[in-house]
Amino acid sequence: MNLTLMSHPTVDHMTTTSTAQAPVSLYGFLTPKPGHSDELRKLLIDLVEPSRGHEGSLEYHLHEQEDGRFFLYEVWRSQEDLDRHNATPLLRAFMAELPEHLEGTPEAYFGAMRSPYPASVA
Repeated sequence: MNLTLMSHPTVDHMTTTSTAQAPVSLYGFLTPKPGHSDELRKLLIDLVEPSRGHEGSLEYHLHEQEDGRFFLYEVWRSQEDLDRHNATPLLRAFMAELPEHLEGTPEAYFGAMRSPYPASVA
């Protein structure tokens, strides 16, 4: 999922100075509107397995916090792989529906991974 497609003051867009070889990570918190937790949970869960199957997906995890927020953590082999993922019909449909269920904007972060990723996975 591309949380940065949502407007957020700390993350303007999906560009980075990383090289094509550097894994990129995307992570953040999503807060559901009151009464929308179940719907948001289902939307997010329905993204996990298809996203894990997209070329270049190294990690894709969804967590639910005790306070009701959802935490999403993704690692992609390259910016190009993330861009392909973001262009899929599945993700575009999700992003169109997401604002209906969110309280405010996502707290989203994006960057090049600086610690080495295990060679057996990348």
